[in-house]
Amino acid sequence: MAKLSMFTLCAGILMLAGCAVEVQNLQPARELAQRSKPPGSVYTGWRIFQDRCAACHGQAATGTNGAPDLLPLVRTMSSRRFIGLVLKRYDWNLPPGPLSTAPAERESLIDLLEQRKESYSLTMPVWQGEPRVSAHIVDLYAFLSARAEGTQGPGRPPQ
Repeated sequence: MAKLSMFTLCAGILMLAGCAVEVQNLQPARELAQRSKPPGSVYTGWRIFQDRCAACHGQAATGTNGAPDLLPLVRTMSSRRFIGLVLKRYDWNLPPGPLSTAPAERESLIDLLEQRKESYSLTMPVWQGEPRVSAHIVDLYAFLSARAEGTQGPGRPPQ
C-alpha cells in the first residue's frame, strides 16, 4: 500500500512538472496604456466641467439649445487647440487663422454666424482669468477627450 501511495505521489509530481505555468508581467502594458492617455485627471476635469461648463453644454457635454455638443469637436482637436479655444477664443467653428476679407468667404462667414444665432449663443466666456478653470484646463481636456473617445460615460468618473 505504501508503494502505491509513493507511486501515486511520484506520478502526480511528474505530471505537475510537465505543466508549464506562464506568468506575464502586465506592468509594461499598464504603463503604455497610462502614457497613451492625455495628461490630467478625468475626475477633476469632470468636476470643473460640472461647475463651469455643464450649465450651457449639458451635464454630459452633448450640448443644449444654448451651446454646442462638445464631443465631436473635441474628438478631432489637439490639447493645444482646445486650451487656446477655451482660454482665449469664443467661437469653436471659426478657422484658426485670420479671417479673409474675400467677398465669398465673408458671405459664408455671415451665413455661419446667422445659423449659430438661431441655434445658440455665439459668446462663450473667456476662462483665462478664471483661476480654477485655467489651473485645471488639462484636466478638463482629459475629461472631454475621454467622453469624446467613449472611454468615459456621461456620469461621474471614478476618482
